[in-house]
Amino acid sequence: MAELFTLEKEEIETPVPAAASSAESAGMHMLYLGLKALSQRALIALSATFTLLTVASAFWLFLSIHDPNVMQLIEMGLYSAFVLAANLIVRRS
Repeated sequence: MAELFTLEKEEIETPVPAAASSAESAGMHMLYLGLKALSQRALIALSATFTLLTVASAFWLFLSIHDPNVMQLIEMGLYSAFVLAANLIVRRS
């Protein structure tokens, strides 16, 4: 018997509108811009973490000594001055 129908493949090219590719490009640009801002904030947070850790260590040192004598007070003051100097050097760099 003869075939009633034959199927033929048609390749249909769908043109991409210029507006769609422009919108996609703008979307990718906004994504890159957002990720750049996020990475810059993360670097600033890391810098603030150094300050937080050094000041917290000086605070912990003061709280860990219950009945300080004169020599321990001088040592804690020198450590605090060192922490402040280290933070000033890091902030200037």
